[in-house]
Amino acid sequence: MRSDHVERQNLRQIESFCMASIDAIDRNILRLLRVNARMSNAQLAEEVGLSPSACLRRVKLLESSGVIRGYTALVETGTGGQGIAVLINITLDRQTEEFLNRFEMAVRKHPEIQECYLMTGGSDYFLRVEVASAGDFERIHKEILSTLPGVSRIHSSFSIKNVLATRPKGRR
Repeated sequence: MRSDHVERQNLRQIESFCMASIDAIDRNILRLLRVNARMSNAQLAEEVGLSPSACLRRVKLLESSGVIRGYTALVETGTGGQGIAVLINITLDRQTEEFLNRFEMAVRKHPEIQECYLMTGGSDYFLRVEVASAGDFERIHKEILSTLPGVSRIHSSFSIKNVLATRPKGRR
């Protein structure tokens, strides 16, 4: 129990220092974890030139201070890695809280919509879907996007390629 208290106290002291200055080693840790968050602590430590215990302390500190907010999985979309990302700008009729809430609630009901951002600028929302073909997107457009509440304009762009998806499999 005492060691937990001391460890928490040490973390708080280091945390306040860390938030003031993230050094080159921390930036390297973050860079490596962005590419492969599942790499072992031993491998991460070796890559950044620290002992495994020192590296784990830094990772825990980055997590507890909120610099690392979480980890995520990249999920296969069922297109065999050959999917087409469609980037969609949505403009609503009005930007009232009621319109925004209704739109967001409706978007959450459709797993086909993989990302949705409330935006500033020319459109209200930015969405990303991944499709196998233009016909697949046509279905999503007709059955989902055009039925979302409060939508006055839909502007879609098909990606040519995802530059970062060309990383080797183990380095995502």
